Amino acid sequence: MHVAIVTETYPPEVNGVALTIERLERGLGEAGHRVSLVRPRQRDERGRQRASELVVKGAPIPRYPELRFGFPAGRRLRQRWSNDRPDAVYVATEGPLGWSALGAARRLGIPVAAGFHTRFDDYMRRYGLPFLAPLALGWMRRFHNRAQGTLVPTRELADYLSAQGFRRLHQLGRAVDCSVFDPARRDRTLRTEWGLDDGELAVIHVGRLAAEKNLPLLVRAFRGLQGVEPDARLVLVGDGPERVRLARAHPDFIFAGVHLGAALGRQVASADLFLFPSLSETFGNVTLEAMAAGLPLVAFDYGAAREVVRHGKNGWLVARDDPEGFVAAARTLAAEPALRQRLGAAARRSMIESDPAALARRFADLLAELPRPELR
Repeated sequence: MHVAIVTETYPPEVNGVALTIERLERGLGEAGHRVSLVRPRQRDERGRQRASELVVKGAPIPRYPELRFGFPAGRRLRQRWSNDRPDAVYVATEGPLGWSALGAARRLGIPVAAGFHTRFDDYMRRYGLPFLAPLALGWMRRFHNRAQGTLVPTRELADYLSAQGFRRLHQLGRAVDCSVFDPARRDRTLRTEWGLDDGELAVIHVGRLAAEKNLPLLVRAFRGLQGVEPDARLVLVGDGPERVRLARAHPDFIFAGVHLGAALGRQVASADLFLFPSLSETFGNVTLEAMAAGLPLVAFDYGAAREVVRHGKNGWLVARDDPEGFVAAARTLAAEPALRQRLGAAARRSMIESDPAALARRFADLLAELPRPELR
């Protein structure tokens, strides 16, 4: 099967959407499918463009200057897909490029699946623009309902979107490579660089350092657990607009920067406790990665955590409306090494059967089952 993937973010950009798309693309290729990619030109291509890619013009995204959105490219897409027709199109992002891809595919009668990766309506609220949230939701609903199917990562999200008038929803979960995220990657040298001995507590957070990640609660929870483990260190893996402010306010925090692949696996496995306070994720891949690396985690009861965490068995869940409970949970796990060890070992066991290849097969099956649109 020939699958065209249209996305407005792609590695080396570092975010959950870009990395998810890369994994799906790789999985399709390893399963024997042909993939062609459509994306905006990035700031520094350095000869990275492949023959299978169509690169279009773009511009920086406001508030996210390191990312770009793609300009509409309907005419180029119709020409390309007329000459080399894909069996299905996967549109991963709802920007101008994604809209033009929907239109081009409809004109040619090619089935389209749209990926729901970002709650833009929720982002409006978190950036102080709640009056725009209904508009963002309506815009996304119109976009996704033009596709022959929308792929969502969790049943919780599917139920929410269905109640909001989204149609033709299909659940496609996520998988983690347990050879990359593995407790065996724990590195004493790295812990020494963090200023920690074997028995001292390394608390880690992985993600974009931005307003939507609920970072004030992360800080509160860490400062709270220092009441029981005063020598604990907080390691922040990632980058973003909040880094400078955080570094000035908290010079004792360790800012590890951006890491991917095996380097990220080493960072995560070298920690002792994972705190994930975000309430803005559609899934949260880092949850699976932390669990695969054998870390106990504290997370709110939604997204990936709701799908894979069993409270008190392989992690610690907190009600979404209970930030004080999140702080208390961090203190509890900091104070009980035996509990951390038990939860971390169970987390690893619960991820060991995760199969990226099976996920890619499921993705291909969903695309193959899409109905053909009526020609327009």
